[in-house]
Amino acid sequence: MTLQAPSFLPQPGAAVRTAAAALVGLSLVLGAPQGAEAQTRPDSFAGLAEQVSPSVVNITTATMVETSTGPGPMVPEGSPFEDFFRDFLDRNGPDGRPPRRSSALGSGFVISEDGFIVTNNHVIEQADEITIEFFSGKELSAEVIGTDPNTDLALLKVEADEPLPFVPWGNSGDARVGDWVMAMGNPLGQGFSVSAGIVSARGRALSGSYDDYIQTDAAINRGNSGGPLFNMDGEVIGVNTAILSPNGGSIGIGFAMSSRVAQNVIDQLQRYGETRRGWLGVRIQDVTDDLAEGLGLEEARGALVTDVPEGPAMEAGIESGDVILNFDGRDVEDTRSLVRQVGSTDVGKTVRVIVFRDGETETLRVTLARREEAEAMPAAAPATEPEAPAQSEVLGMTLSAVTPDLAEELGVSEDAAGIVVAEVDPASEAHEKGLRAGDLITEAGQQAVATVAEFEERMEEARDAGRKSLLLLVRRNGEPRFVALSLE
Repeated sequence: MTLQAPSFLPQPGAAVRTAAAALVGLSLVLGAPQGAEAQTRPDSFAGLAEQVSPSVVNITTATMVETSTGPGPMVPEGSPFEDFFRDFLDRNGPDGRPPRRSSALGSGFVISEDGFIVTNNHVIEQADEITIEFFSGKELSAEVIGTDPNTDLALLKVEADEPLPFVPWGNSGDARVGDWVMAMGNPLGQGFSVSAGIVSARGRALSGSYDDYIQTDAAINRGNSGGPLFNMDGEVIGVNTAILSPNGGSIGIGFAMSSRVAQNVIDQLQRYGETRRGWLGVRIQDVTDDLAEGLGLEEARGALVTDVPEGPAMEAGIESGDVILNFDGRDVEDTRSLVRQVGSTDVGKTVRVIVFRDGETETLRVTLARREEAEAMPAAAPATEPEAPAQSEVLGMTLSAVTPDLAEELGVSEDAAGIVVAEVDPASEAHEKGLRAGDLITEAGQQAVATVAEFEERMEEARDAGRKSLLLLVRRNGEPRFVALSLE
């Protein structure tokens, strides 16, 4: 049956027909981009899954653990049963039961034909046995080559009779928010499983100094840990590590350590069996708007140096109060970016560092040391300077020289260098910005202060220079940070 327009409907005139044609043409023009966008969506992930699945593995670990402890048997001292129970507990554990065997599941992926496998550190941590199951069903035992708890990465090795299929690293820096990605692993012990989604966000930080996570809505559950996050070219751009969830299951917020971080760590583990990160040798903090004003910096960016212990930075001439703006040719946005840049730079490399100091930029050359070795060294004690007893109330604080009585009352070392904060007005800006009794002020206006009189001089100098705030270097339990207090 052919449907026709009812006879009572008016037939369109020339003007109406022209307008209708124009609307049809417009709809076709507007529809073209939508069709083009639709073409970027994959019809299926089946081809990609078939391509990479032989390189993705399930990981099973076994660990001998002590059973839960509880009150032991009450045996009177000197009893003839005392030796018997002691021997029994030594054999079977503190509560009389033998240790049990615990197993855990995770995922991983092969990165070379000779059997190197990447996974998460928490998947294999403290494991006594590690078994790798391939997509074909074949199982091999693995040994740990190296681990890095800071990024939760680990490198394993299996010995196979023939070359293994492997997947290449991709560049996570090329991944855009909205790009398609595919996760593969062993969720909840169900075996090989694929999930797909998009890149939800980049550059996420969870808790570590070197965090650079890709956030994705591809389903990631327990057991997916250590598995790969693929781009549409079958390249690994992330290592699935964590999820954000109120119930332990996937709610579409998963995190994969970016390949930009992971590849560098895995390369070091493969070469050395451990990480070898660059070390600059500075303590730093972010530059806030008020700190930028106190420093005379046009915009709040870079990493503000709060302390320079003995090391590469001190040898190169970097000073407390410098703002590091550029490291090895790359701009420094904040402390996180500097930590990542330094950590990924080769030990022993000499780099150019641009700092902002006294209203001008200066370029210094620094030869990096190794962070792992520096962290094993005891921290140097700060230099000390004598001062005469004095006290004053300024900027909402009661400042005093470090006297023996005050040092004992506030828990400050008697030979501490600087002036001590004896009290802080709870309604003051100083209190709002975190200053507390017992804090030690060692610099004001980027100059050392050893007396209250010197502190007041720094205040007047800042006012005379037209500054709206005074920059203080404050130490608490030996840890330094900068605070800017308003002079108005």
